[in-house]
Amino acid sequence: MSNTSLKDRINDALKTAMRSREKERVAVLRLVMAEFKRIEVDERIEVDDTRALALLDKMVKQRRDSEQQYRNAGRDELAAQEAYEITEIAVFLPAALSTEELDQIIAKAIADAGVTGARDMGKAMALIKPQVQGRADMGDVSKLLKAKLG
Repeated sequence: MSNTSLKDRINDALKTAMRSREKERVAVLRLVMAEFKRIEVDERIEVDDTRALALLDKMVKQRRDSEQQYRNAGRDELAAQEAYEITEIAVFLPAALSTEELDQIIAKAIADAGVTGARDMGKAMALIKPQVQGRADMGDVSKLLKAKLG
């Protein structure tokens, strides 16, 4: 992977899309950049790759929820728009973890944190989250962890 930050890569993609006159892609990438800017202004911080990944992950999750609601309501054109936005945002997320990789990360976190029961789940999640951010759904990770702890 290059030394360019995630934010810079998205900004470069935005410029390329603008030059290519890809209206839909420009709109999605502008949404992403606007979210980064909002965080930087509100929290007076520079969005780093870790925070950018978390934001992209959140944006994809929101769009998945919206897409499902639109499908349930029979609004296929709006669902299709959400699906398109998901594909454009997901381009910048790292590859999803396989079930085996996720199991290994969870098992290592349980061992490293010395977790013995469900009440210690937070300790393990604190170790797991930075490793899987943007690469796995945190709700699924939580369910897997809970299942492993019995």
